[in-house]
Amino acid sequence: MPPSETPLAGDLVRLKRRDPEALAALVNEHSRPLYRAARGMGFTEDEAEDLLQEVFLTFLSTLDRFEGRSQPSTWLFGILHHKSMERRRKRVRDDQHDPIDDVFESRFDSAGSWSAPPADLLRLQQARQIGEAIAHCLDGLSPLQRSVFVLREMEELSSAEVCNIIGLTVTNLGVTMFRARNRLRECLEGKGWGNAE
Repeated sequence: MPPSETPLAGDLVRLKRRDPEALAALVNEHSRPLYRAARGMGFTEDEAEDLLQEVFLTFLSTLDRFEGRSQPSTWLFGILHHKSMERRRKRVRDDQHDPIDDVFESRFDSAGSWSAPPADLLRLQQARQIGEAIAHCLDGLSPLQRSVFVLREMEELSSAEVCNIIGLTVTNLGVTMFRARNRLRECLEGKGWGNAE
């Protein structure tokens, strides 16, 4: 099948024509993963929703430059990465910090539930303490490490997709993931959440 007749090429033509059905399908397919990624990167619900709107507006305004050499999801996650970095730079300028509760809430599954709900008050307290520890440890990662960790581990994007989105080589991605995992492990162990011997 010639490239112009592939499903991606057909969808791309419809998207570039701003076909309402194609645009609606794109938004429906990618909204939840992008929102989850934004929340996993430490943004509040409102910020994640704002980021989502910015991502889709930027996608529309840059759609004519999109050549279809990658999946639309890769393009969208790339936009999300860049928009999240812009917000972080602004946040640093404004000296704002993520509330721990918002970061903690991002550790729930996509339906907003624990994968294994706490069975009693003690377990709930422990879960809250673990969540606070994870949130604190995630805050200790650099923005690059946090983005790479969220996209690779939480959103389960392939290494190639993450490299394409963030602009890293496979080697740099491996080094960044290694450092992020080590920093998280060391931080959690320092808080008493390591493996008991």
